[in-house]
Amino acid sequence: MAGELYSLNDVLKKTLFFFETLNVAELTPYVQQKMMQDYEPLKVEDKIILCLRQHSCFFRDQKNSWRLNLEGRRENDAFYALLLKRQQPLNLKEVMRGGNAKNKNKNFKRIIAEETSLISDGRFIQLKNGHWGLTEWEVESALYSLKDMVIKSLKLYPAGLSARQVFEIVSVWRQTRLKDVEDMLRKFPYFQKVADGIWSYDPTLRVVYESLMKKFLNVLIRQKASWSRYRDQMQKRESVLKERLDEIALAHKEAAAALALRAEEIGQHEQMVTQMAEKDLLLNLRKKEIFRYRGHINKLEAKANSILYQCRLWVKKAREKEAEKYQYKEALVQAQGNIEALQARLQQYQERDRENKTRLAELKERHTTKVAELQTEIIELRQKLERTKEVTGKKEVILQEEIDTLNNSLQEALRNEEDLGHSLRFLQQDLINSREEYRRLQRELRSPLIRLVLKLYALIKGTPY
Repeated sequence: MAGELYSLNDVLKKTLFFFETLNVAELTPYVQQKMMQDYEPLKVEDKIILCLRQHSCFFRDQKNSWRLNLEGRRENDAFYALLLKRQQPLNLKEVMRGGNAKNKNKNFKRIIAEETSLISDGRFIQLKNGHWGLTEWEVESALYSLKDMVIKSLKLYPAGLSARQVFEIVSVWRQTRLKDVEDMLRKFPYFQKVADGIWSYDPTLRVVYESLMKKFLNVLIRQKASWSRYRDQMQKRESVLKERLDEIALAHKEAAAALALRAEEIGQHEQMVTQMAEKDLLLNLRKKEIFRYRGHINKLEAKANSILYQCRLWVKKAREKEAEKYQYKEALVQAQGNIEALQARLQQYQERDRENKTRLAELKERHTTKVAELQTEIIELRQKLERTKEVTGKKEVILQEEIDTLNNSLQEALRNEEDLGHSLRFLQQDLINSREEYRRLQRELRSPLIRLVLKLYALIKGTPY
């Protein structure tokens, strides 16, 4: 049937029609699957109980499970017959308007009951588009899983079924394999083997199992959230440490560049010093030659006039050399000043290098201490995990013992129920026999001869016939 169901009442009608009998704990997952996904299971159970109590189409059986009353109300029989005839959802208002327009039935509004009576009638369900349909129309098997189909088949036969019989029943609703059915029966603990190859369904055990699974999943979700927070913190710390290491590496690169520049300047300075030394040696040699020439001039004044021009030239060259020497001295002074500035910068770089080394040592110490703290936290968390595992193991043993006791009590109740069923069938047979005897006597008393005898007997006794 196309269309979504209108309310919680309609979802409960459709689910109880498919499974025939369910308790509130079993109804909760099916309701959450179709509506109220954001509600907690306890709130969903409260709303289900309130809805079941408000509408008269739901009732409890002897096992305290809820069922759907499909007898309905007599005032809705006309609308029920109309839906059976059309075989598709209808809008109540449109049907009423169509009946008045054609004038085929003047009392059509009286025949169709009010919408409130349809809500409490188990035969009808309402869709979100305002149309009404029948609960008994075919249920879409795709809405229910293989587990639901197996549960329905075992509920139809409480005494139990074999895996092959369950497979044959489920194959009517949807295509599946025998292996999938056998795996499903072995997967969940509330499918139990009553005898050799016979399986039965325990609803109370299913409620306990699903509650335990919900608690276990909540614990896993909380544990996963704590581990994700811890991982984020470690990633943030790692990023901070990487940034600091990058800063230290950059400082090392700057110090290496400064040292290389200093070595280059020292090489240039040494080259200039060697050049100045060579030039000083040449000047000294030139001076010695000049002094020798002057002595020769003093001794040979006669030859002075002839070589006067040549001497003047040599004097001029000497003066030029002295000017060059003075320039070289000034350049040497400037080079010495540059060397001192470079030495001061080198000392600054060395101080920065020492500071960076001290900071790096502090960071390494902090890192080692934090790593040790994290290792201790990991060990403590592992110990806590082992303790929780031991506690959950003990709880599982206790719950298994309780489940065994409940199974034993359930088997005793099933035996008692079978004995009561046998006695009930014997009583029904006796009742049928007594009714047949009573009818036979009535037929015999209707004959005129027996009536005449009874009248004579009554006249003889003086009692009225």
